[in-house]
Amino acid sequence: MTDAPQSSQIDRLLRIMARLRDPETGCEWDVAQNFETIAPYTIEEAYEVADAIARHDMPELKDELGDLLLQVVFHARMAEEANEFAFEDVAKSISDKMEARHPHIFGDEGGTMGETRWENLKEAERAQKGAESALDGVALALPALMRAQKLQKRAARTGFDWPDPSGSAAKINEEMQELEAASSEATKAEEAGDLLFAAVNYARAHGVSAEDALRAANAKFERRFRAMEHLSEGEFSKLSLDAQEELWQRVKASEKDT
Repeated sequence: MTDAPQSSQIDRLLRIMARLRDPETGCEWDVAQNFETIAPYTIEEAYEVADAIARHDMPELKDELGDLLLQVVFHARMAEEANEFAFEDVAKSISDKMEARHPHIFGDEGGTMGETRWENLKEAERAQKGAESALDGVALALPALMRAQKLQKRAARTGFDWPDPSGSAAKINEEMQELEAASSEATKAEEAGDLLFAAVNYARAHGVSAEDALRAANAKFERRFRAMEHLSEGEFSKLSLDAQEELWQRVKASEKDT
């Protein structure tokens, strides 16, 4: 724990960013940045936070949350320089939003916060901002699987959804056939996209986050593949496919035994 008051550390960070961005005496790299160039770092830091959480690494999580906070401060500083808003406005905006989204805590409505109530509050916010479609506000920059699931979820709230998973399962089979029948590269790419979209819908129908599921599958595949490489003592690429498959099954079996 830090000895300094929390507010003083935030003020310190704001002063550091102001100094780094000083056009006369600041850091050349920091001064040269803008919203567009910093945005990829913001996304990267969010993923590094998620990675630290997945690894249950609390010291690393502390550092990664600091890196993510720096991104917020960086964007706010650039906005302040453009006379748009400042860090205090960012903090006020999210504070106002959280109080408005929890009327049962900060208001007199009572009750509990179920998913339907939460979504209704967010939908009312979008309407106040002039939303014209149920899909408005689903960020383009989201990872493709996550965005697909959010689009599907929004559409489902209007009633546009299969009543059970069998509909999305049939759609997967349909899209697989269409991909097999595709003749041009463009059509193959389009049908592959439709197949992935259908797979996300099937996962959603079972209450599974496609993004989280694929991230876990990636981690599992990497872990197993590295284990195969280790078992082959550096000779993995020289093995036949049958021999590689045998190693794969050995690794899978060893995981079940632990």
